[in-house]
Amino acid sequence: MNELMIPAAKPLIGDEERAAVDRVLRSGMIAQGPEVAAFEREFSAALAGSRECVAVNSGTSGQHLGMLALGLGAGDEVIVPSFTFAATANAVAVTGATPVFVDVDPDTFTLDPAAVEAAITERTVGIQPVHLYGHPADLAAIGAIAARHGLWVAEDAAQAHGATWDGRQVGTFGAFGMFSLYPTKNMTSGEGGMVACESASIARQVRLLRNQGMEVQYANEIAGFNNRMTDIHAAIGRVQLTRLAGWTRTRQANAAYLDAHLTGVRTPYVAPQATHVYHQYTVRIEGATAVERDAFATALREEHHVGCGVYYPTPVHRLPSYGLELDLPVTDTLAREVLSLPVHPSLSEADLERIVTAVNTLAGAGA
Repeated sequence: MNELMIPAAKPLIGDEERAAVDRVLRSGMIAQGPEVAAFEREFSAALAGSRECVAVNSGTSGQHLGMLALGLGAGDEVIVPSFTFAATANAVAVTGATPVFVDVDPDTFTLDPAAVEAAITERTVGIQPVHLYGHPADLAAIGAIAARHGLWVAEDAAQAHGATWDGRQVGTFGAFGMFSLYPTKNMTSGEGGMVACESASIARQVRLLRNQGMEVQYANEIAGFNNRMTDIHAAIGRVQLTRLAGWTRTRQANAAYLDAHLTGVRTPYVAPQATHVYHQYTVRIEGATAVERDAFATALREEHHVGCGVYYPTPVHRLPSYGLELDLPVTDTLAREVLSLPVHPSLSEADLERIVTAVNTLAGAGA
């Protein structure tokens, strides 16, 4: 009997989400409306320290509009990690500003504060830490650097719903924090993003930018975009938000099981100040080449039917869209060695046992 593939990620959509969508469809109010407003309030209370939140049509849109709301533009520089998804840097670049790529910490995979400090120039206006895989960046150190140099911080919390640093929720440290609501994230609205804003003025600017530059119909104050979230998506998000805490506990329990039983790979580090929410459970195959790591991943899928993913095989600065040659040794090492294993809440005890057996077998064989 063939084993079913254990998926690397699995969005959880149930009857409550379907009922919520049907409710919106019956109402006739399908575009941005009361569901979006309610979702913004509920998200703020649950995940953003009561900051004013603005819902948009994707996490990337949220990061882009947040940057524009801070006045980012041509001639400015923003310090970003290269070990991340391209959207982190793209949100800077599409404003006309320049993303300045720096290295990351080898344990947390997030911005190395010393590398940030060394990269500051007279053109630097901000720092964009990424809470990668669900582990927070060192927000205390980054915040101190920003304060010393008069810079803003914009948090990319796309993968970190509910994560904390020193007991404080991510997304509440910077001028704004962006959360993605893409289907594979820890919670989803089908597609969408949320911007948690430090001030009412930033929130108002993001609201203007998402809606063609207007708060009052046909009274366009600035040139803006159509980056609104629909009530359909917000209705899904509202249901998912009620389930997030339970799903997060399950992710953490699954991660603890993997921590305790995996051998031959380096399991995720958790800083003492951090709460990790395990958007991804990312191990390192230390000393591996990219070819060897990819062969390990192929064997997991094909021989053991365990889904997995490599996030991210090419550092952003090396992508054709940027084409830079930089000396970022930790980033280059991680891009060769990392492999993300299933950790999502749908895993059964048998799934976890199979993941452990598969990884330990391959690691022991030197695959």
